[in-house]
Amino acid sequence: MTDKTDLVNDVDLPEGMNPEVLRHIMYPENYGKLDDPDGTGVSMDEKTGEFVIFTLKLGQESITDLKFATNGCQDTVVVGSMFTEMVKGESVEYAKKAISKIEEKLGSLSPQQKICADMVFNAFVAALINVANLAQGEKEEMHVIKSEESCVIPAQEGEKSE
Repeated sequence: MTDKTDLVNDVDLPEGMNPEVLRHIMYPENYGKLDDPDGTGVSMDEKTGEFVIFTLKLGQESITDLKFATNGCQDTVVVGSMFTEMVKGESVEYAKKAISKIEEKLGSLSPQQKICADMVFNAFVAALINVANLAQGEKEEMHVIKSEESCVIPAQEGEKSE
């Protein structure tokens, strides 16, 4: 099996291309779903039909495991991979703070990339809400947060919109 760092070690990357982002594009971490999770959260963009699903397991002090899945764009996969890698094994409080750390790490994002990132973070928050709701006796299979903004790029003047 190829080492995940081989892809970027011996390659002259174009200026501005982040090797860590490239690694997450080629080898996403924690992609899929957990069997028998403690919480499941979904964030969705109703306009495009894109979604992110988070499943997680919690221990006494930490997030013992978590996975995400999406039908979204590559930006969504990269953010999901980076975020899950950063918070796995950490406390929930750390994970909440990690959201702003990931945003710093990614640098300036286009409005569409920011919406994709927010979908990842909202799905994580929805999974935590699902855990809390289940602990209070609610019968909720998953918690869903609908995006307030869509990642659809508005049509430019003279272009057809969808």
